[in-house]
Amino acid sequence: MSTKTKPLFIEGSSLLPKPFLDWFQAKGWSPRAHQLELLEEAQAGRSTLLIAPTGAGKTLAGFLPALVDLATRGKSNNASRGIHTLYISPLKALAVDIERNLARPIEEIGLDITIETRTGDTPAYKRQRQKLVPPDILLTTPEQLALLIANKDAGRFFADLRYVIFDELHSLVTSKRGHLLSLGLARLRKVQPGVQTIGLSATVADPDALRRWLLPQLEGRPMASLV
Repeated sequence: MSTKTKPLFIEGSSLLPKPFLDWFQAKGWSPRAHQLELLEEAQAGRSTLLIAPTGAGKTLAGFLPALVDLATRGKSNNASRGIHTLYISPLKALAVDIERNLARPIEEIGLDITIETRTGDTPAYKRQRQKLVPPDILLTTPEQLALLIANKDAGRFFADLRYVIFDELHSLVTSKRGHLLSLGLARLRKVQPGVQTIGLSATVADPDALRRWLLPQLEGRPMASLV
């Protein structure tokens, strides 16, 4: 884990826009060091792995780069714009929980950001509508990603993809689903070569293996940043 010390900015932070600072202040909170560090790494264009225990604010840390970027760029008038952020969960129930937990700060900060889930339980009409009018942030599973990336409209759907967030990465890559995800991620990079990955994980024995997984397997390519 990084040993760099990051100041917990509230007033005058160069990383968080004022609405985010106001939200933290209204809650009586300070952004945690690893949340700011991950945001800084993402804004520098680097893929990142965050290792932290339960209750340490991993989820908010993982989504902060996307929320800040979406808030900064504003709403597009292009109705055909694809998704901005893709969140991959090992469990469909977790994706639903994350949607509920993330919806509150989005509303309280006053962000014009759409967030939806897509799992095996999502009705067919909603899946079709998501293809036509994609949300800014889509929360899904490895199996649903495989279906989406194989669709004939995948190029348009993922054309604007900026971030892919992998929750509980340690459990995803150590199973057969890890191979499925690797293929899906390779396909995403064909559509959007500049996509950045963010891995969220509990403590693991070999974090470097997860860091390598987050980046294309190219000779001489550095591993993802570790927070």
